[in-house]
Amino acid sequence: MASRNYYDVTEWPVGDPYQDIGQVINSILADVKSRQTDSDREEGGKPGAVIYIPPGDYHLATQVLIDISYLKIMGSGHGFTSSSIRFNLPEEEWADCHELWPGGSRILVDLPPAPKDEEWKGAAFYVYRSGNPRISSVEFSGFCIDGLHFVEDGSGEANPENTYSNGKTGIYIASPQDAFQITGMGIVYLEHGVTVYHADALSIHDNFIAECGSCIELRGWGQASKVTDNLIGAGYKGYSIYAQNFGALLITANNIFPRGASSVYFEHVARSVVTGNRFHSFYPGMLTFQENCSENMVSSNHFLRDQEPWPPMYAHDNGLDDLYGLLYIEGNDNTITANHISQVMSKKHIRPCNATPVIIHVVSGKGNYISSNHIVANTEGTEGMDGGENSSVSTAAEAADGKKDSCFARQVDALLAVQKMQALDVVAVLVEKESVQNTVLDSGKDGQVIMDRKANAFRAQPGR
Repeated sequence: MASRNYYDVTEWPVGDPYQDIGQVINSILADVKSRQTDSDREEGGKPGAVIYIPPGDYHLATQVLIDISYLKIMGSGHGFTSSSIRFNLPEEEWADCHELWPGGSRILVDLPPAPKDEEWKGAAFYVYRSGNPRISSVEFSGFCIDGLHFVEDGSGEANPENTYSNGKTGIYIASPQDAFQITGMGIVYLEHGVTVYHADALSIHDNFIAECGSCIELRGWGQASKVTDNLIGAGYKGYSIYAQNFGALLITANNIFPRGASSVYFEHVARSVVTGNRFHSFYPGMLTFQENCSENMVSSNHFLRDQEPWPPMYAHDNGLDDLYGLLYIEGNDNTITANHISQVMSKKHIRPCNATPVIIHVVSGKGNYISSNHIVANTEGTEGMDGGENSSVSTAAEAADGKKDSCFARQVDALLAVQKMQALDVVAVLVEKESVQNTVLDSGKDGQVIMDRKANAFRAQPGR
């Protein structure tokens, strides 16, 4: 016996899912609400529903409004592929591409750009319900949300597809909620991938969220949530992971790659954990704690800062110079321990010119504990090996990939470049005078740590 609470968008009699899946899903939700009206029928009454999206391309011209609990919208494949790489190929090469667009169970967001002060209007999926209890247990799983194109934004970018601007959001959760899950999704080419307000017990797990202006934004306030085991990469103007007024957030086992302005950006976040992640950035401020972030633990992560190797993106950065720090800390009693931090930079790309880059920058607060971090800083020993505008070296990955300017090959070669390196002078830890009673142990040699050693505790690594 088939369940009345299982829906296939291709079998629903209202609307055409290929032309406007938003209209179809809203009609299905109306049916669920019309049938599930009793809040207590034999200790149940509102089991919710599953909405299934088979593999295929589905345009969305009507925003989906979700205001019921216990709903799962699922597909059969996240369908992610890089749109940025394709949009930066010469058009004459597109005919030779095996595919041009993301696939799987794919939703094409055709909504018009939303005004900045009403960004929720540009969301493919908008979740909002007032009253008690909070909306609970809504799941998004196993399909692709594709913003299709970025647009001209007045920045002067020669290729509008590189602006990361289009006023579109994949999933926008506006009201307090409990136990939401976002799993196995592909989210691409949206100005905002996932935006969540007032999250409690939220799980964002095993997704591919990349080539979005910002990928994951936890706004307003929230608690006891996790961002785990994702592949994430935002644009140069946004954040890969952003959290605001959050407590007990777990960020673990993510692979976060460029070009986000920050890999992790916290504002007034407390008693949270960032551990076991791999972070890669082309800019300073990879991990930023602003506005009194306190009692957080940053442990056993791998941080890599190098420079942009791909010609279409040479002109872009996040506006910060190398005195800002790769890790920027404002707040009290944070623990930063057992991280591996690598900086690989050509000297000519350091800003300001001839500056000594800062790795860990403690700006304000007290009681921060910085221990046993391994900081490796190198510069290329041969001019032209820096991946910059003057590079003319054809490397092994580029040769194997078949195209010298391939984004994939360029980035792989940059990651694998460990030969012909020379030591780069850095400030391993800088503790400003406004920050006191901190402890810095085994995270830099004596000459690499700048701090008031009467107001803070210090033990140097051996060597000069």
